[in-house]
Amino acid sequence: MDYVDYEDYTPDNATENNNITTEQLNFKSSHSSLSHVLVAVNIIILTIGLGGNSLVIWICGWKMKRTVITTWYISLAISDFLFCGFLPLEVFYMITSHWPFGLVLCKLTSSALFLNMYSRVFLLVLISADRCMIISFPVWSHNHRTVRRAFGVVVLMWVLSALLTLPSLIFRQTIVHGSVTQCYTSYRDDSRHKAVVLTRFICGFLIPFLIIVFCSLVLCVKLRGLTIKSTKPYKVMVVLILTFFFCWVPYHIFVLLESDLKNHSLEVLQAGLKVGTTLAAANSLISPFLYAFIGNDFKQILKRSLTSRMEDAMAEEIRTGGLNHSKCKSMEII
Repeated sequence: MDYVDYEDYTPDNATENNNITTEQLNFKSSHSSLSHVLVAVNIIILTIGLGGNSLVIWICGWKMKRTVITTWYISLAISDFLFCGFLPLEVFYMITSHWPFGLVLCKLTSSALFLNMYSRVFLLVLISADRCMIISFPVWSHNHRTVRRAFGVVVLMWVLSALLTLPSLIFRQTIVHGSVTQCYTSYRDDSRHKAVVLTRFICGFLIPFLIIVFCSLVLCVKLRGLTIKSTKPYKVMVVLILTFFFCWVPYHIFVLLESDLKNHSLEVLQAGLKVGTTLAAANSLISPFLYAFIGNDFKQILKRSLTSRMEDAMAEEIRTGGLNHSKCKSMEII
């Protein structure tokens, strides 16, 4: 992943100050206590993220009725699952400071974080706008809000996210230092670096977040005079938005500071970017917990599905016992 943009200084930006390259290489090769903690956190993220988002995809995709809302949440889970799928490669790189997986995976792993960032924030915009439309224009929403159209919008969202992720595919490179291979970002000059950073901040955070805030304010005003059956879908939406904000703000702050390296400490930026990117990665394991603890429908379907699986497994075990009376009991269980 463009996991820490301090790698942007290697080796291109070393032309101004060769000491930066030496410091950066030494920093990456050292296993500080912070690095150990972040490695452990990332292992937890990928383990829970893969398992939890797989469960969300299974429940929302096959066990629940397909609706516009489940379409949004399945897309969120797929985005998080894809990101967590590449995370083991980054964890290996964090531990060894060596990238043996080749240039293609270097580019794809780098792009996974930003594809997740763009797709997630765009989906949050869609969820917020969708809720806003339901409350503000109920008749129009009833006539035009369909799963097919929601799926089409999601496809467009993925295409836009992929286009905005292209800088990671273009500028990510590998370089060999003796027996060690590094996966790093090569922007060639500061203007490209700043352009990419500002694009990510404006398109991947600032504009979407302003739209989300506007939709949320409209919702608050509209909901004051209405009586609705359940506020839990809105609670899920609010918590998703807040967690995205708090998980991504530190990353964007340190990336913006990084674009003005001369006025800031390299070591502080390196540590801050590591922590900020780990917080951003943590956003991928939060959604399954929200669905499980806040969504009653999700909890009930999950409980029924797991109970059914256990009953099937127990019945199968009894059937293979070889006793006639056990076979009769298994038929009762089924």
